[in-house]
Amino acid sequence: MRVDRRLLQFSAEDYLPKELIMQLDLTANELLTTTRSVRKRLNLERTVGSAVLRECVEIALQAPTGSLRQDWHFYVSNDRDQCHQVGEIYREVWLKLASDQYIESSANQQTSDESRQDYLNMMGSARHLAEIFPKVPAIFVPCIDGRLDGADAGTQALKWGSVIQAAWSFMLAARLRGLGTCWTTVHLQRERDIAEVLGIPYDTTQQVALSPVAYTIGQEFKPGRRKDIDQFLHMNQW
Repeated sequence: MRVDRRLLQFSAEDYLPKELIMQLDLTANELLTTTRSVRKRLNLERTVGSAVLRECVEIALQAPTGSLRQDWHFYVSNDRDQCHQVGEIYREVWLKLASDQYIESSANQQTSDESRQDYLNMMGSARHLAEIFPKVPAIFVPCIDGRLDGADAGTQALKWGSVIQAAWSFMLAARLRGLGTCWTTVHLQRERDIAEVLGIPYDTTQQVALSPVAYTIGQEFKPGRRKDIDQFLHMNQW
């Protein structure tokens, strides 16, 4: 018996009222500090329903936008064929860019043994994501209406300064619903190929990033390790 593949894009949550879609019990501070780049703890088997993806985009639309123009588009897909094709492109680009020689050379440029190990751990995690990307159940591609090739700094600030915080709002909303995401950009090396796979009009729409979307394996995440605040904070003087 043949099964319509479109039916596989839906999950039980697609048939629930919005107020019944699962949300984690997180305070605002917990949400903001534990929304991590999830690479190794993505559930590749569980379907991500269309309803929860749509809800995350609805929240993203509330983000600040320059001059209230909303010059953005958000492509989400839980079509396994699309996700696989995009994932294969991502994997090919990442593995080509991040050779073992490149990783070792970059690691040796770190200023301490601790930072070197942190870098190697991060790149190991990033390699894992590249290898599994063709299997992720959903993707999120924030886009800008129009292309910024040769645009002046003010125009770029207006455009980027609208879509990035909207994309972050999507990721926060996803985290609250038990979903993991990870901001990546290496696919832009082959942006036109991604556009062809997804049907995005390349000449009039610029992709900003690509994120996997999947339910996480476990829901507990800790704040990331960061350098001391006094290296970056300038209070009343530089």
